[in-house]
Amino acid sequence: MPPPIVYIDTSTIRDGKLEALEAAMKHLAAFVEANVPQLISYGFFLDQDSTQMTVVAVHPDPASLEFHMDVGADEFRRFADLIDLSRIEVYGAVSDAVLERLHRKARMLGSGTVAVHELHAGFAR
Repeated sequence: MPPPIVYIDTSTIRDGKLEALEAAMKHLAAFVEANVPQLISYGFFLDQDSTQMTVVAVHPDPASLEFHMDVGADEFRRFADLIDLSRIEVYGAVSDAVLERLHRKARMLGSGTVAVHELHAGFAR
């Protein structure tokens, strides 16, 4: 069994868009909960000043992340006018196809970078 995949993305919230973003976050969380049942954890976090949003997702395996990227693609577009995505970080091995989808998402939602960190030691229970 492969170790879980941890996905983290960080974005700056566009001026005047916090209220709309909060509604979009709740909508996307409900959509993902209903349509990506294998996802272990999915959360949106705001910093103390409500100027930065971080999304953290824990997938049981690479296939789950790929499925999430496919199912959520149209939903992610709703965020284009609300945020400027600055980075996506993935902890765990992903396919080239998923890596390309991550780069597409980063370009669609901002000017962000994508970094994949492969596990070299450790364990998951």
